[in-house]
Amino acid sequence: MFLSVFDLFKIGIGPSSSHTMGPMTAAARFLAEMLSDDWPRPAGAKVDRVAASLHGSLAYTGVGHGTDRAVILGLVGQTPTTVDPDLSDAIIEKITAEKRVAPPGHPSYRFDPATDLVLDKKTPLLGHANGMAFYAYDADDRLLLKRIYYSIGGGFVVSEEELQRLKSRGDTSTGPKVPYPFKNAVEMLAMAGKSGLSIAEMKRVNEETRQSRDELDSGLDAIWGAMKSCIERGLSQDGIMPGGLKVRRRARQLHDKLQEEWRQNRPNPLLANDWLSIYAMAVNEENAAGGRVVTAPTNGAAGTLPAVLRYWLHFHPEADQAGIRDFLLTAAAVGGIIKTNASISGAEVGCQGEVGSASAMAAAGLCAVMGGTPEQVENAAEIALEHHLGMTCDPVGGLVQVPCIERNALGAVKAVTAASLAIKGDGKHFVPLDAAIETMRQTGMDMNERYKETSLGGLAVNVVEC
Repeated sequence: MFLSVFDLFKIGIGPSSSHTMGPMTAAARFLAEMLSDDWPRPAGAKVDRVAASLHGSLAYTGVGHGTDRAVILGLVGQTPTTVDPDLSDAIIEKITAEKRVAPPGHPSYRFDPATDLVLDKKTPLLGHANGMAFYAYDADDRLLLKRIYYSIGGGFVVSEEELQRLKSRGDTSTGPKVPYPFKNAVEMLAMAGKSGLSIAEMKRVNEETRQSRDELDSGLDAIWGAMKSCIERGLSQDGIMPGGLKVRRRARQLHDKLQEEWRQNRPNPLLANDWLSIYAMAVNEENAAGGRVVTAPTNGAAGTLPAVLRYWLHFHPEADQAGIRDFLLTAAAVGGIIKTNASISGAEVGCQGEVGSASAMAAAGLCAVMGGTPEQVENAAEIALEHHLGMTCDPVGGLVQVPCIERNALGAVKAVTAASLAIKGDGKHFVPLDAAIETMRQTGMDMNERYKETSLGGLAVNVVEC
């Protein structure tokens, strides 16, 4: 099994990797297929109009998660990595007024967001909770091409055919061959023991089968640079976040208070927890505002891992650039195991798959850079994940704000606690990481869909009722 560190850590925009980045990417894939010869195009037929429909969780919380905006931006040729968040409103206003899209390399197509973008809450697509369909019509409104895509978490997008192939092989039997193809924690520890390498070192060797060491290090540095920039921007902004809940940003105000305490040398036994929380909240407030973030492993959980890494840099004098890279490589190794054997999608398994996975990845990374053995790293990940099991995804108003922002802060605190507990032990523990991951998968399958990113239950209902 091989899932690259750059598959898990993607630079994109908020507020949701599965609801924003995924649909934008799917729109780009549909545009590319329209230009290809890979579909039975009738002789002389030309695409004149495009349309899209959103289903399942994408329909229920699409507006709050910016899915409608993402599809519009995707159909005009924008991608998560290239779109300028500051120009998005102007682009969407232009398309809404002109009722046309003209992506690069394409002719202009009719597209009226009011009628050609449908949030279909009645017709689920059976492959995954995050389903969407794109359509191409000729001038007489005859359907020429229809494609279904699923946004399966963390910005990953698959077609209907690709999803079936993934399910049939368990997402583990194919892909590039690597020296250390561990698909679960048992294999990871066995390979580490036999090779004498750390988890980060094995992950590095695997990554370097696809790119040079310099390219890998440059990419890792860029990932941390984007995370750091997101923290800094979040700490500098204030005001009300978009969406209608009128939730006010708090990270800057809390940061200023902590800085004042720091200058006055006031004793604060909760200092580390406070910094962790503020860093995480800064990222997720940026995410909620549609800013530039890194999936870690998703947008909804984007604040936990950067907060723990920034905490390590803040409080540990031995922290350095090489350690940052090892942190990210270790976290990605654990994240790949979780994604392969369970899910990182809130729409599929609830928030245990998002913040729970992020906390486990962060705990593993922190334990590694504090000198933990592979067994201690695995233990740290297990502790963090175990104590997120059963967590629902119930965003109030369909927005990635409440409880998501604070939830990332608590996920960071749990990660640091888990790493600290693990590194004080010998790596032996009662519940294996693989068992916690399988439990998460089973719990997610049993969880009622009202608690899986549909905003039909939990806080999403009770806060409004109160």
